Amino acid sequence: MSRLSSVMAQAINEQINNELFASYSYLAMSAYCEHELFTGCAQWMRAQSQEEYTHAMKLYDFMIARGARVRLAPITEPQAEFESVPSVFTIAYAQEQGVTGQIERLYELAFEEKAFAALVELEWFIKEQVEEEKTARDIVHKFTLVDGDPSSLLDLDRELGARTTAAKPTAAAE
Repeated sequence: MSRLSSVMAQAINEQINNELFASYSYLAMSAYCEHELFTGCAQWMRAQSQEEYTHAMKLYDFMIARGARVRLAPITEPQAEFESVPSVFTIAYAQEQGVTGQIERLYELAFEEKAFAALVELEWFIKEQVEEEKTARDIVHKFTLVDGDPSSLLDLDRELGARTTAAKPTAAAE
């Protein structure tokens, strides 16, 4: 028997899909950067894709721990063509802002539904989104500062390529 209302379970299932779309979107951004020979940016986007997948699995594990059914939905095709590598990061920043809104609405629903375990679980996501938005905003700012300067772009690409894959967050069931 599920320890979540059907409304809450459906909303979390939708967020799992949102996180998987974000992962898929970042992977498409990575492919674009690879094609443009910005391998550092591609590595950063690929690591971000893996991180978003981990977020989906964190919600998946929470649903399992609460006895709820996970229902996966089709993932929309992500954008594959971009104006430039800097524009990819501008779009990534906007995507993070969108995810923040999704998480905030989910938190609000959990509050209304008195889904206290979900509230605790979602607090991690709220903190994570503050970090995600700041990171994306900082990178967009750096691209603005270099303003197309080739040597600065190469340095920024190298800097972004130094990112390693994020550690797996603790699952709810652990």
